[in-house]
Amino acid sequence: MIQIAIAGSSDEKPLEKAEKKAREFARELGKYKDEVVLLTGGRGGIMKIVSEEFTKAGGVVIGILPERQEGNEFNTIRIKTGMDFAERSAIMINSADVLVVLGGGIGTMVEALMAYDYGIPLIVVTDTGYASDRLELLARDGYFDHKRIVKVEFTSDPRDAVKLALELKKAEKSAEI
Repeated sequence: MIQIAIAGSSDEKPLEKAEKKAREFARELGKYKDEVVLLTGGRGGIMKIVSEEFTKAGGVVIGILPERQEGNEFNTIRIKTGMDFAERSAIMINSADVLVVLGGGIGTMVEALMAYDYGIPLIVVTDTGYASDRLELLARDGYFDHKRIVKVEFTSDPRDAVKLALELKKAEKSAEI
């Protein structure tokens, strides 16, 4: 199974563009429900939207929650970490094969930078209306810094993000052989 994590805004009412892209992403990902487990921060906003759509398709969602929160009702499995938000994010990202950013603010951007630092393949969906769209400005040559830890992929199409996530993981497996 490929463990695909998502990062996205926890806004109760996400921006319309981001919500639309999150739903498209989850519906496309649902086509691969037998190959993929979805990891999220388990809460509301974009996380809830993607979890709802993915579970409708029959997929398994693991919500890695901060503190002892219950999270949203679409978490198939709830992991209550007892940790703060950043510590919870570290668990989610370290458990991911790929991280897909679906639009958000500082928390989402911290998760993207954390994935890069940990060498986790990273895809950023752009044109969401959120500050995370500007991550592309940090990676003009495809990397966030001179260390060139992992190439960051950018796309405005959420369906392409799914394909990229699957391809990145398959390429990584081939390189291990």
